[in-house]
Amino acid sequence: MKLNVGIIGATGEVGRMMLKVMEEKNFPVNELRLYASPKSKGKKIIFKNKAYYVENLNEASFSGLDLVFGAVSNELALKYAKAIVNAGAIFIDNSSAFRMNDDVPLVVPEINMKDAFKTSGIIANPNCSTIITLTGINAINKLSKIKSMVVTTFQAVSGAGQYGIMELVDENERITHITKTTGNTNPKIDKKYDVFAHQIASNVIPQISSFLDNGYTKEEMKMQNEGRKILHNDELLVDCTCVRVPVIRSHSISVDLITEDELDIEDIKDKLLVTDGVILCDDPEELEYPMPILTSDQDFVYVGRIRKSLINKNGISLFVSGDQIRKGAATNAIDIAIKYFKI
Repeated sequence: MKLNVGIIGATGEVGRMMLKVMEEKNFPVNELRLYASPKSKGKKIIFKNKAYYVENLNEASFSGLDLVFGAVSNELALKYAKAIVNAGAIFIDNSSAFRMNDDVPLVVPEINMKDAFKTSGIIANPNCSTIITLTGINAINKLSKIKSMVVTTFQAVSGAGQYGIMELVDENERITHITKTTGNTNPKIDKKYDVFAHQIASNVIPQISSFLDNGYTKEEMKMQNEGRKILHNDELLVDCTCVRVPVIRSHSISVDLITEDELDIEDIKDKLLVTDGVILCDDPEELEYPMPILTSDQDFVYVGRIRKSLINKNGISLFVSGDQIRKGAATNAIDIAIKYFKI
């Protein structure tokens, strides 16, 4: 089977990664249409040694397509979703526009792929931190249902797009210059790109997205809301703090969870060793544990630092890391398509 495929947002970080992953996985493409903003019209992109040119998007763009990947804003996803579905295509959307809709499956292929087949045309990709975290803990959930989690995310600047990377690199360069000329090793500098609320170089920012009335941010509530839907557990409780850190690529997450039953650490490790999409990286004596530098530009979620809680007999603490652009976005979408179309 070869598919007629469209990508909206093809020139962005996630759109380009979708193309890279499709090529790596030898995704069977018959026709490929790439769409982006008007300023990118005519831009050349090479896929499988063939040149494709970026087109502008309109309501008639999807005729004849079997599959459309979305890597655009909520606004654009909402604007074109109906046209995509009416054209007879499956829309796998990376925005948050449809994630909590009752009639839209929210899918991590290793966890709940069966949900994807209940779609009426749209399948939602979860939040990147949600994908990485749930992939890492799903083996534990299979051993015993997870009741609650306290989660802290350490999210790379590339999660804010190319300008997030540029802001960190620029600030690091200026800090290096100031340190060499003045001796001040941790200066506060003026922002240039204005991506983050505060300087990110030599700093961490305990805020991602806007605050809600309950004191949490929208990003933080995604872990509970999306986690409940993906794990089919409406009673799951999640207390989450999302932190932006001065790392270019790959998100890491600290998780303290409580299960219904008391679990043995070795049983958890044995289960993780045979879990799809996961690499067990847990050898304290050899100083082996998940880190962003290990997980960047690949599709596995690393899990380590697995230990019993000191405050609850049914508690487990662990640390996970994964590439949020690949596993946390592009690869998750591609894998949904591979399994949905039985490629």
